[in-house]
Amino acid sequence: MKITTSRDELLKPLAQIGGVVERRQTLPILANVLVSARPDGLTLTATDLEVEMRTHTAATCDGEGEFTLPARKLIDICKALPDGADIELAVEGEKATLRSGRGRYTLGTLPAQDYPSIDPAAATDVLELPEGVLKRLIDKTHFAMAQQDVRYYLNGMLFEVRAGRIRAVATDGHRLALCDQPFDSETSLDVQVILPRKAVLELSRLLNDSQDPVKLELSSSHVRVVLPHTSFTSKLIDGRFPEYERVMPTGETQLVVADKDVLKQSLTRTAILSNEKFRGIRFRLSPGLLHLQAHNPEQDEADEEVEIDYQGDEMTIGFNVGYLLDVLGTIDSEEVRIAVADANSSSLITNADSDACRYVIMPMRL
Repeated sequence: MKITTSRDELLKPLAQIGGVVERRQTLPILANVLVSARPDGLTLTATDLEVEMRTHTAATCDGEGEFTLPARKLIDICKALPDGADIELAVEGEKATLRSGRGRYTLGTLPAQDYPSIDPAAATDVLELPEGVLKRLIDKTHFAMAQQDVRYYLNGMLFEVRAGRIRAVATDGHRLALCDQPFDSETSLDVQVILPRKAVLELSRLLNDSQDPVKLELSSSHVRVVLPHTSFTSKLIDGRFPEYERVMPTGETQLVVADKDVLKQSLTRTAILSNEKFRGIRFRLSPGLLHLQAHNPEQDEADEEVEIDYQGDEMTIGFNVGYLLDVLGTIDSEEVRIAVADANSSSLITNADSDACRYVIMPMRL
C-alpha cells in the first residue's frame, strides 16, 4: 500500500497527537501512532490508555489498511524535512518506507490489531460551546491543579455546568483558581466532572480561540471532545471534588488595587532572592504603599516599594511568590484587585473590571 501526502499535511496532526504518546510506556505499542488509510485520507490515533486523540488529514491512498509507526521518530523525521516537501509512505509486511526528495527512511511497524482503543459508554449528557470559551476556562485555571497529590481528585480540573453557566475549578490545597462563562443551553444541565491533569493540558494545546462550536459528550466515566477534524477522549477521575465555594473569602476585607505589570515586575525581581524551596515573600501594606521583602538562607535580601490604591490598616502578609506570579500571568485587565482580611486569612485576587475569574491564595508564615 502506498500513501502520498505532504510534509505540512502530515506534521500538523502528528504534532497534535504527539503529546498523548507516553514516553515511559509499559506497552511498546503505546509509543506508536495508529495510521488508518482510507480513500478520503489518513486517520491518526494516539493513546496512553487514559487519553486518546484521533485526527484526520488529507492524503492519497491506493488502498485501505491499518498499521502503527513509532510516533516520536515519525514526528522528528517530518520536522526535519523542508517546508512543502512531498512524502510517499509505502508499507510492506513489518516495514514502512518513507521517501521524500532523495531521502529514504525505513521504520518498523507493529500490528494494528494490537493497538488499544478507549471505548467510552454512551454519552448521558451532550453540550456544545464555542471552542474559545473552553480554551479560556482551561487557560485561566489549569496552573492551580495539583501534581501527584495523594488526594487524586486534586490532580485534575472540575468542570461544572449549572444554571446558565459553565465553570472550571482547580486547586492544589494551597491555592484555588475558578473561572465562569455564561452558557446558553436548550436543556437545563446539572453536571460535574473531573478531568485528569494530562487531559487538561493536552486540551489546552489542542484548542484555539475560535468561535467554532465544540461538542462535549459526557458519560459516567469518560468525556469526548469533538472538533471538526479531531476527537479527544479521556477517562474521568472518579472522586468527589472539595466544596470549593467554602474557601472563598466572604468576611470583611480591605481592597488593594495595583498596576498589574508594575506589581508583576516587582515581584519577579524580589523573587530572585527568595528562599528557593519555600518561595516566601512578605507583603507589608500601608495606605498608598506596598513594601515587598524577601530573603534566603544565604542572607541575601530584596526590598521593593510599589504604589497602590489602599486605604486600610497597616498589615503584613506572607505569600508564595510563585502562586502570585501565576495569577498575574492570567489577569487580563491593566489593574489587579486583591482583597485581604488579615495575615492569617486567604486573599482573593480578581481582574479590576470583572470577577468572572477568581483566585484564592492561602497566606504563608514567614
